[in-house]
Amino acid sequence: MITIPEDANSFEFARVASLRAAQLMLGCTPRVEHATKHTVTAQREVAEGKVSRIPLVAGSPDDVKHGHREK
Repeated sequence: MITIPEDANSFEFARVASLRAAQLMLGCTPRVEHATKHTVTAQREVAEGKVSRIPLVAGSPDDVKHGHREK
């Protein structure tokens, strides 16, 4: 069983793990011992802190695209 880190919320954990699983399916190299399923490998990577999300920087093009533009 994979334990979600205490400082992470479950939605963020699931979202980052799903994005990482997609990367693994495309051929990216796993950062932990490879499991049978890409989803399990991705969850282990996130739980161990080997993969995390990159927060958006205020004023970046992604902020404008997602409606987080500073005024």
